[in-house]
Amino acid sequence: MSDPYSILKISKSASEKEVKSAFRKLAKTYHPDQNQDDPKAQAKFAEINSAYELLSNKEKRGQFDRGEIDAQGNPKMSGFNFSGMDGGQGRRTSGINPEDILKEFMGGMGAGNAGARSTRAGQTQQQAGGWDPFGGGMGGAAPTKGKDFIAPVLVTLEQAHGGESVSLKLTSGRMLNIKLPKKVQEGQQIRLNAQGQPSPTGGPPGDAIITVKFKRHKKFRRDGKDLRVDVPITLYDAVLGAKIRVPTLTGNVELGVPPGVDTAKALRLKGKGLYGDGDLLVNLRIVLPKGGDADLESLMRFWREQKTYKPGE
Repeated sequence: MSDPYSILKISKSASEKEVKSAFRKLAKTYHPDQNQDDPKAQAKFAEINSAYELLSNKEKRGQFDRGEIDAQGNPKMSGFNFSGMDGGQGRRTSGINPEDILKEFMGGMGAGNAGARSTRAGQTQQQAGGWDPFGGGMGGAAPTKGKDFIAPVLVTLEQAHGGESVSLKLTSGRMLNIKLPKKVQEGQQIRLNAQGQPSPTGGPPGDAIITVKFKRHKKFRRDGKDLRVDVPITLYDAVLGAKIRVPTLTGNVELGVPPGVDTAKALRLKGKGLYGDGDLLVNLRIVLPKGGDADLESLMRFWREQKTYKPGE
């Protein structure tokens, strides 16, 4: 891997936030899900992951900036490196064999075993996007799981009632199709395995943890297991009685209003609440004609003078 700063296209003075922002932008472009038929893009994605793994770790970043480790996270030796070149000048270091160096750090293993260990290290490089001369891959750190994607999803009462599927857009731009559980509750969490953020170290992606939030409904209000709805009604229907149409979560139904109905009390439709566990409580709201009515006003003056009554008595 070349310079991690160049790979992420940032300066050496970049903040942690800038490092993360640069990684997310590039990871979105080169993610394997978006480039399944492009091996170059997949290799670029692994390189981006390796660069982010180093620069997102304060300790490793400091070591790299001080020249203590290379871009793969391997420790640098004073005067030589593991390629057998001194001071990066391209000359073979006199009298020094790379396998002898490995032998010294591997507790007396023979040159043959050191070579075998080097082969295993090369395999680790292909798997984790980096090489460690001690066989640990990426500075000895095991691949870690990506971060979880945590977000709310807004759901209508109709969608919840019907157990429908809803869509949610991830930070990567990909759309998730989420099947709502039966009788899903407000605040309930849904976990979608491996749908979170990619791992910067080549490990498995995180999960998506979705919290269900009910949208505020234009008509219905939740009251425990019951639903409430306001329905307008004319004065003459309230006095004489009528059949009116009432909305429910599954469509309109007909409701009989008795003559002289007491609009202070809700009419109850059994089993028409959310999931059928509760009822639908219908609150009638008398609506007078627009612009007034002379005959109605005359009648009401007569009532007020000759037929006085007190509501609720």
